Amino acid sequence: MHTGMRQGPEIWLRGPVTPPEPVPPEPPHAHAAARRFSWIGTHGGAGVSTLAQVYGGQDCGRSWPRPGDPPSVLLVARTHATGLDTVAGAVEIFRRGGAPRGLDLDAVVLVADAPGRLPRPLAQRVRALESVIDVYRVPWVPSWRLGEFGHPPRGTRALARLTGATH
Repeated sequence: MHTGMRQGPEIWLRGPVTPPEPVPPEPPHAHAAARRFSWIGTHGGAGVSTLAQVYGGQDCGRSWPRPGDPPSVLLVARTHATGLDTVAGAVEIFRRGGAPRGLDLDAVVLVADAPGRLPRPLAQRVRALESVIDVYRVPWVPSWRLGEFGHPPRGTRALARLTGATH
């Protein structure tokens, strides 16, 4: 029998509901860990294999990700002049829509090409790059030369958070 009165949602008809079991808190990087990246080197020796080993994700070498690889891309280059030239060119390819369909450029990762500070002309080029895209810097890590990878190095907390790597 229809009385013309609207009834509320079913929950109001059933009465009180017992509270759900408490859900254990997620680790701080649980959401980031679920997101995977494809690392693409913009030149030989950029450090893609090392970064993929330390931070996780797919090592694509210098190739576009294949079907089934994560579509979120991190471009990798060294901080020398050639590295900065190649990464700027790769960012431009994405900007003009020249990258394969379905890929998203998330950030650029610059790996130190030598210990110490960058010379002023290179630092200026990095700042110019930072004005158009997120840039993460990875310092010179002597232990990586010896094949000792372990945890992400100091000073890369933001990159570790982005990739879900433990720091």
